[in-house]
Amino acid sequence: MANTQAMCTSFKVEILLGQHQLGTATLVSRTSLTSPTTDTIKAALYLTTGSQGAGTTAYSSTNELAATGNYTAGGVTVTNATAPTSSGTTSFWTPSANFVWTNLTSSGAFDCVTVYNSTQSNRAISVHTFGSQNITAGTFTLTMPTNDSTNALIRFA
Repeated sequence: MANTQAMCTSFKVEILLGQHQLGTATLVSRTSLTSPTTDTIKAALYLTTGSQGAGTTAYSSTNELAATGNYTAGGVTVTNATAPTSSGTTSFWTPSANFVWTNLTSSGAFDCVTVYNSTQSNRAISVHTFGSQNITAGTFTLTMPTNDSTNALIRFA
């Protein structure tokens, strides 16, 4: 089975249950009304032989790039400083910085990134696919889209 781009089905349920805190801390945080926190969001790269998609429920090291050549198992920490917002009937959120892996030597061809919430038991948020990559000692950057109702990384219409 191939990796497929999707917002994870489990995330859609979990967001309604209030299990994810994306963006800037608010006074409605799960942990404290006086000292709010945001969740730590991470992004992990997966080999083309993976099967990440809508059914992905949590981060898994299965078919993730091997922790070699400056790739760390679990991926990179996402800059989670942009608050979710809305325009018209669409709500949306995009991380506030690109995902960057420097001096990366991949352990094989990879074609997707899974975004997940490491604070909340590594619960999966979304899977994003791109053309197959195989990198030797290079920088790999996933440029974040414009944070608006048409282009944001996560959109509910």
